[in-house]
Amino acid sequence: MNTESSNRASMIAKTVIMLEMQDGMNSRVDADWIDRDREWYRAMWIECAELMDHYGGWKWWKSSDKDVEQVLLEIVDIWHFGLSMRINPDRQHDIAAEVIVDEWAEAMTSHGFLSDVERLAEHALANQSFLVAAIPTLLNDINRNFDDLYRNYVGKNVLNYFRQDHGYRDGTYVKIWQGREDNEHLVEALSLVDTNDEDFSRQLYEILEQRYPGAAR
Repeated sequence: MNTESSNRASMIAKTVIMLEMQDGMNSRVDADWIDRDREWYRAMWIECAELMDHYGGWKWWKSSDKDVEQVLLEIVDIWHFGLSMRINPDRQHDIAAEVIVDEWAEAMTSHGFLSDVERLAEHALANQSFLVAAIPTLLNDINRNFDDLYRNYVGKNVLNYFRQDHGYRDGTYVKIWQGREDNEHLVEALSLVDTNDEDFSRQLYEILEQRYPGAAR
C-alpha cells in the first residue's frame, strides 16, 4: 500500500470512529434522532457566526483577538452537525466515511478565512446540506489538519457526554468554571493526555470531572 492509499485508509478509519461516536451522542440525547430529521444545516450556519467571532478581525468598530484553539473547536462543532447529516437510517458508517474522505480530498480554494466560513454557511442555507470540502480549507487557513480535527473531535465528544451527565438538558449544568468556559478547560485537558492511548477518553473525562465545580476532591 503506497503512502497516499495508507493515508486515505487511516482517514476513513478515523471518520468511521467519529461517525460512530456522533451516532452514539445523538442517540444519548434522543434515541429516535434519525427519524426526527432535525435541521442540522441550521445549527451549522449559526455555528459559523460563532466561528467568525473567535477568529476575529471582522468587527471594524472594536478590537478583537484571534483564538486559534477555540476556532478549531468551533470547526469541530460544525463537523458534529455535518456528520449527523451524513448518518443514514441504515447506519452504514463505512460507506459514509468513504464519501466524506473523497469529498475532503476536493478541498475548495481559499479566499480567506472569513470568506471561506461564509461559503460554508451559504451552502448550508441554500442547499440544506454539508459542504465537506470547506473543512480542510478552513483548517489549512489556521495551520491545522485532519488529525487535529480528529483529536479535538474526540475530545469534544467526551465533553458533550460530560455535559449530558451533569445536567445539560435540564439546565443545571454549569458552563463557566473558574471564570472560563468549559471549552477552554477542554483545550488544556487535551494537552495533558495522549490521544493515541486506548484509555484516552476515560482519562480526559476524569480531568474534566476534577475541574468541574462541586466535583468530589
